Amino acid sequence: MTAAIMLQGTGSDVGKSLIVAGLARLYARQGLVVRPFKPQNMSNNAAPALGPAGIYGEIGRAQALQARAAGLDPTTDMNPVLLKPQTDIGAQIIVDGHVIGNADARAYHAMKPDLLAPVLAAFHRLADGADLILVEGAGSPAEVNLRAGDIANMGFAEAADIPVLLIGDIERGGVIASLVGTHALLSPSEQARLKGYIINRFRGDVSLFDDALPIIRARTGLDSLGIIPWFEGARALPAEDTASLEGRYTGDDWARARIRIAVPRLPRIANFDDLDPLAAEPGVAVRLVTPGQRLPGNANLILLAGSKSTRGDLEDLQRNGWDEDIHAAVATGSHVLGICGGYQMLGRQVADPEGIEGTPGVTRGLGLLDIETTITGQKKLSPAIGHAVAGRAPITGFEMHMGVTRGPDTDLPLLHFADGRPDGATSHDGRVCGTYVHGLFAADAFRHSFLKRIDERHSATFAWNKHLDEALDLLADHMQSYLTTDHILGIARGS
Repeated sequence: MTAAIMLQGTGSDVGKSLIVAGLARLYARQGLVVRPFKPQNMSNNAAPALGPAGIYGEIGRAQALQARAAGLDPTTDMNPVLLKPQTDIGAQIIVDGHVIGNADARAYHAMKPDLLAPVLAAFHRLADGADLILVEGAGSPAEVNLRAGDIANMGFAEAADIPVLLIGDIERGGVIASLVGTHALLSPSEQARLKGYIINRFRGDVSLFDDALPIIRARTGLDSLGIIPWFEGARALPAEDTASLEGRYTGDDWARARIRIAVPRLPRIANFDDLDPLAAEPGVAVRLVTPGQRLPGNANLILLAGSKSTRGDLEDLQRNGWDEDIHAAVATGSHVLGICGGYQMLGRQVADPEGIEGTPGVTRGLGLLDIETTITGQKKLSPAIGHAVAGRAPITGFEMHMGVTRGPDTDLPLLHFADGRPDGATSHDGRVCGTYVHGLFAADAFRHSFLKRIDERHSATFAWNKHLDEALDLLADHMQSYLTTDHILGIARGS
């Protein structure tokens, strides 16, 4: 059997995704074929991935990062079930990379027993030819009220018969209670599956925790496999979902930055990792503006990110008065860019006649581009390769959207794909533009060309992909320094 181990958390956002990414890079550097796997993910940050039949589907962005850490191209088998929240209680359900429908929480809970078979099939396909599978749980196994039909944590671990490590986050406090309480809520067979724990995000003198170790041991029978100090380099890596947005894109150097980018934080913001290459660029400040705040008047660029519910987020934008701020910014010479759902918002209207994203209807757009969008049930999902119309800088990225956009301003596209198709639209003065392409700013030449249009003094030397791989290497070094990685590998191998 292929070696495998599952990392579960005492709660959401305890750092499971980055620990898996760091271990994937570490073990891959040792020459192992390592593959990441997450049975069920909930995130509006998604990435394209090839399915078993060679057709592109989508998976959680965190699994795409973990694949990169392992030196692999992502596949849909790495995340067979993806939930993309559209409302507070409902989500789009994606299985093996493709949308199968929408469901509220109760309806999805009833579906879960039927999803175990495709989840296990994906796991076994992934295991074929691998040396090690690193499995990431979701939420916490302590949510015992949701244990029936579970595919995300202990339900999967028991079905696949793999050992489990428990991760606790000391940064949020109560880590001893979290570990002991989680253990206490598990069934005897689930407790037996736990082989140790990891404490993440420790600040200060680690020796101060020494007296806690025997307390945890006495109450759970588990030993620590390492205490990981706070890793500041995590900010250089894409976040998994909106739970990780706190303290991110704060624009700390706003006053000194040459290029200031304001981003409205909309309720169903999606694929916001499009912002990461911009936020990492020297001389650029990115500020995520929360509801109740006005968009800063000195922003050079207002960027409308992707959305899982374009009409709903557009209405929230208008309720916050951000539409007025955006129009005022355009009037004073600022630039505006919309990506995917943000692009759709820039037009005259967004229509959803079939109720794909919610209640059927039409929502008035910002009217900054002479375009209209109709939401359709067919999702466009494919890699994007081409060049910018202005300056012809090469681009790579991906399309992932529902909707068709038409109108006179599409005659002034932002991009041309390699197959000759145009993408996006641009206003006649060139200050407002939109595109359906995610990942656009990861292309260094395009990013530098775009930023130079805003400030011609901008230096074009920063290399995003090199920066990302260096951050993954530092993360792997961090794991090696503070975890008993040989022991973890031994547990995965059954020794």
